[in-house]
This record gives sequence, C-alpha cells and structure tokens, in this order.
Amino acid sequence: MAQQDYIVIEAEEDGVHVIGLTRGTDTKFHHSEKLDAGEVMIAQFTEHTSAMKIRGKAKIHTANGIIESAAKAK
Repeated sequence: MAQQDYIVIEAEEDGVHVIGLTRGTDTKFHHSEKLDAGEVMIAQFTEHTSAMKIRGKAKIHTANGIIESAAKAK
C-alpha cells in the first residue's frame, strides 16, 4: 500500500467527536475518539478507513489547507 497523507484534528472545544468510517460496500463506524479543547489527533486514511466524521468545533489540517468545523448544536 502506498504511503497516505496524515491529517491533524485540533479540538477547539470539549467533546469533539472523531468517527472513522469503513471502506467497502457497507459503510460502518469502526472507530470513535472524543477530544477536549486543545487536544490534537493525528490520523490517516487507510485501506480500512475511507472517511472521517468530525462533530464539534475543530481545525482540520490537511495537505490541501485548513478546514474549520462548526461548534456542536446545543
């Protein structure tokens, strides 16, 4: 398998959820992490992970730039 780029998820509030989704005909949740403000997670897409869902206010650093997600609805 070729080397994949990493992404960095930087939580800007408590309770940011990072959810990994599987690759294949049935997309399923396969991993979940909860980050608090100031915590950073380094992740990458793999042969098993095709997508990530990020819920909560965070900065996502990628090779294509920085994306900011909105705060969780209250």
